[in-house]
Amino acid sequence: MVGDGTTIGANAVLHPHAVIYAGCVIGDNFTAHAHSSVREHCRIGNGVTIHNGVVIGGDGFGFAKTNEGRQFKIPQSGNTVIEDDVEIQTLTSVDRATLGETRVKRGAKIDSLCQIGHACVVGEDNIICGQTGLAGSTVLEENVIMAGQTGSSGHLTIHKNAIVWAQSGVGHDVPEGHIVSGSPAFDSRDWLRSSATFPKLGEMLRTIRSLERRLAELEKKNG
Repeated sequence: MVGDGTTIGANAVLHPHAVIYAGCVIGDNFTAHAHSSVREHCRIGNGVTIHNGVVIGGDGFGFAKTNEGRQFKIPQSGNTVIEDDVEIQTLTSVDRATLGETRVKRGAKIDSLCQIGHACVVGEDNIICGQTGLAGSTVLEENVIMAGQTGSSGHLTIHKNAIVWAQSGVGHDVPEGHIVSGSPAFDSRDWLRSSATFPKLGEMLRTIRSLERRLAELEKKNG
């Protein structure tokens, strides 16, 4: 289904049950696989492929608690922009912004089961691996790699050529070219040294307690 006022360029392929809402602008060579959706007023460039179950421009997750303690939905009046040569794989959501836009820049590739929150920016040629979640207003500059099951806490910037290793949680800006690991994420070299120590912590604790007992006995003996 294609909504009123939507324009789609040449060589588009819309598979069964793909839905394009009203007022969208989509470029040439667009492919929408079955059960994918593009919500109202989104903009998509040339050579974009969205796979099964992808949702472009769904509402951002925005609520505020009222004086009565109930959750009030904040209207999500922005949109989502997908630039040229982007591919988004199955069951991934790219939310619309509360205000302004969420943007996925040219050449980015986003794996399955990812969540791109409202007002995020995914930079040029980014690789976003499966089960990654970006909280609102996360900015990824160009050539960033987010490995599988990574996440950001939002309102931060991961600068160009940075790598976030698998299962890492980013809660602060990541400098250009840095590799971070862990949760909370920090320099991967320090994380590797720390992770090598983790299996030894039990033995180290037993040694410390043994030394404490010996010290206490010596102190007692020496009055």
